Amino acid sequence: MAALATAATRIPAASAVGSLRAVYHLTPPSGWLSDPQRPVYAGGEYHLYYLHSDQNNAPGWWQHATTTDTVSFTDRGAAIPLVQSDFPVWTGSGVLDPHNTAGFGKNAMVVLATQPTGGDRYEQEQYLYYSTDNGYTFTAYGPPVIDNPDHSDWFRDPKIHWDAARSEWVAVIGRQQAMWFYTSPDLIHWTHTSVFTYSSPNIGGFECPDLFEMTADDGTSHWVLGASTQGDYSGLPDTYAYWTGRWDGTSWTCDQPDPKWLDWGWDWYAAVTWPNAAAPDTSRYALAWMNNWQYAARTVPTDVSDAYNGQMSIVRELRLARQPEGWYTLLSQPDAALRDRATRTLTLNNVTTGGSVVLPYAGASYDLELDITWSTATNVGFSVGRSADGTRHTNIGVYAGSVYVDRRPSDQAGYSFGSHGQSNAPIDPAARSVHLRVLVDRQSVEVFVNAGHTVLSHQVYFQPGDTGISLYADGGDATFSGITVREIG
Repeated sequence: MAALATAATRIPAASAVGSLRAVYHLTPPSGWLSDPQRPVYAGGEYHLYYLHSDQNNAPGWWQHATTTDTVSFTDRGAAIPLVQSDFPVWTGSGVLDPHNTAGFGKNAMVVLATQPTGGDRYEQEQYLYYSTDNGYTFTAYGPPVIDNPDHSDWFRDPKIHWDAARSEWVAVIGRQQAMWFYTSPDLIHWTHTSVFTYSSPNIGGFECPDLFEMTADDGTSHWVLGASTQGDYSGLPDTYAYWTGRWDGTSWTCDQPDPKWLDWGWDWYAAVTWPNAAAPDTSRYALAWMNNWQYAARTVPTDVSDAYNGQMSIVRELRLARQPEGWYTLLSQPDAALRDRATRTLTLNNVTTGGSVVLPYAGASYDLELDITWSTATNVGFSVGRSADGTRHTNIGVYAGSVYVDRRPSDQAGYSFGSHGQSNAPIDPAARSVHLRVLVDRQSVEVFVNAGHTVLSHQVYFQPGDTGISLYADGGDATFSGITVREIG
């Protein structure tokens, strides 16, 4: 949870304009949504929590939502409430305690969460809550279980897991350009063991850190350390940076010094990952807050149309794959359950063009998949959210060794992303083909490239009539094939 802005914006009541609420992304019933909290599987469903308040970026509470399929979420109300206006609950994580190590009962759900101490939001400590009803209600334990070691304003977002090989709990906590590790026998008494630092290039402080073990596609086991960062200090993403390496029970060692990125867009922050209950060793889920602290706290179109601000990304599945160079990379794809939500599937004719072609389709919430091949073209791609007159659109394409998303033509009067209007991700400059899968909802696009090595996630300020799709190629012909649209209702 990044530091709160100096003032919160009151969310207005919904107006009579057409709804812009996302169709298949998690949104709050009303008010402000931000950081997700890692879901916990209990009672046959995943329990997701997220930061929620009545005003944009105001002190708030943990809102509870459940899902059985990672696509449809049911709101369950407040789970950990706002204690008082100056003592909000910030980001943390929950676990089930099957061995009753904490003494709250077998399979109690135990949460560690950051809270600002004594009314001073700049002195952050870690507090414990527990639940004995599968995470529907929580009881506060009392004093902080991990004290702030230096009274810093950046000591936040504990992520905890059970280290079965050593029969102990592990916590990783985000700090400025560092992550601190702790171990515990019982979730209450914690010992600081080591520090991981990363400062060059500057990617800011670490928020919502993550530490987990996965089995790769070649059968080998690896640890992954990740966190959300402010990579734009150095021309890198403001999203989830991660390293593969080794956790020895005390300290972390990287395979490579520099991180990889789970997303290259502007809006995939405060991400959480968690085991797929059906294949916990080889498959992991992930989702994130589709926003960016560079512009998060201001009024957005859904404040006015639907009286809420913020949505989560779709749930994606992560798998760890060995690359030809010998390194291991997380691959991302939309969870397969999303296809089950399709209400209609259309296959459109192949198109070859050296200019621009408008497709015979219009929609506001869909899953678009296609292949693009070219020989001499210098810029190939397509526009989604196209207005009837073609003046408004968001472009997704390949140019000069980059996959890009340019949402600037979708800006509205009073709603602009400014210098964050376009994002770019590297692609092989010699490539003459690309497979793209794009999830379009009423205020967002998520672009998955090829096998999922690269993803770009964005908010977009679509207007209700921005529903068309067009294809384009500059400098030569390009062929667009396998064009499939799955409408999601």
